[in-house]
Amino acid sequence: MPNVPAASALPRRDQIRREAARLFAARGFLGVGVDEIGKAVGISGPALYRHFAGKDAMLADLLIGISERLLDEGRRRAGGGEGPAATLDALISGHVDFALGDRDLITLHDRELLNLKEEDRRTVRRLQRGYVELWVDVVRQAYPPLADPAAEPVARAAVHAVFGLINSTPHSLGPNPDQGERAALQRDGMAALLHALAHGAFAAAAGSAGGPGVPAVPGAAVAPVGGPAAAEA
Repeated sequence: MPNVPAASALPRRDQIRREAARLFAARGFLGVGVDEIGKAVGISGPALYRHFAGKDAMLADLLIGISERLLDEGRRRAGGGEGPAATLDALISGHVDFALGDRDLITLHDRELLNLKEEDRRTVRRLQRGYVELWVDVVRQAYPPLADPAAEPVARAAVHAVFGLINSTPHSLGPNPDQGERAALQRDGMAALLHALAHGAFAAAAGSAGGPGVPAVPGAAVAPVGGPAAAEA
């Protein structure tokens, strides 16, 4: 999932998306006016209505778009025909890339989902469920102890926990001098750390599920199918 290009290289509608996401994330959906979004992309507020019906439509476009992107990219990576360990690795890489490249969208989702109209919120939830189920299926294939029917809730909980871990990047990636943040890990270092932590979390989940030859101890290292032993969480 590549980073968004510079505003000058973007079509007008995508410029509006980018600036709306930035402003909504910084000050909240209710704290930003249409005129301000228009000004950020160099057009008048009324001209913005040629691209979106209004702020509600922008928010729906952004939040539904996040979920569609994640699900589509997840399906593409899961359909690569590789083994379960490689597929899980690809899913983790894709979500890490998204999280590091779209901090504003993560913040927006966390804060503004309830401001969507009910129909749009249901669409987001449906797409999110599809994304979760994709991950749960791959995780259970990659870690045999989680394939047991009794371990399905553990696998599901681990997937949600890993999403929370990766999506924490708006609070941990830095520095952002404009917001007075302290120096922190840069993108490559954060990506590598999140990747390792995600694998460690799934290994810990598999260890907690137990199984033949697998110690039922949280944090126990369990090797995914077709891959090296994961690091301890």
